[in-house]
Amino acid sequence: MSLTEQFNAAAEKVKSLTKRPSDEEFLELYALFKQASVGDNNTNKPGLLDLKGKAKWEWWNKQKGKSTEDAQKEYIAFVEQLVSKYA
Repeated sequence: MSLTEQFNAAAEKVKSLTKRPSDEEFLELYALFKQASVGDNNTNKPGLLDLKGKAKWEWWNKQKGKSTEDAQKEYIAFVEQLVSKYA
């Protein structure tokens, strides 16, 4: 199975979690997914009142410079941790 196929399978596994991850875990998951699927964050930072959007933007921005392959590998490993914890 290719890395991209493993990444897509991990993205599907997340949907099967029976409990919601913590906010920090969710933000890490989001950031790794965006870095792996879109690449570096080059969007405008959300406004001060958009707390949720701002948090997601900041976590994604921390991943800047990480290759798609590395982000996919980290995402897959992180999903496995979440599955063992929340599935």
